[in-house]
Amino acid sequence: MAHYKSAIKRIGITTKKNLRNRMITSSVKTAIKRFDSALASGDDEAISTSYKTAVSLVDKAASKGVLHKNAANRKKAQMAIKLQAK
Repeated sequence: MAHYKSAIKRIGITTKKNLRNRMITSSVKTAIKRFDSALASGDDEAISTSYKTAVSLVDKAASKGVLHKNAANRKKAQMAIKLQAK
């Protein structure tokens, strides 16, 4: 356990940031899964809306530093390839 006041504060900050990062990562994964399930269903409107939301969430995660920029671009490219192949 930390003894200094600044170390105790850092522990609190680290746990908050960890929770925020996990929430954002989880929402990105959920959005990608929804996009994949919309592709499987074949509903064009659901596909387009889920694609837009997934790309938006991936971009937001990259801008906040939760996802690396190249990893975000790779995820978006993979979704675009799936969208073109449908």
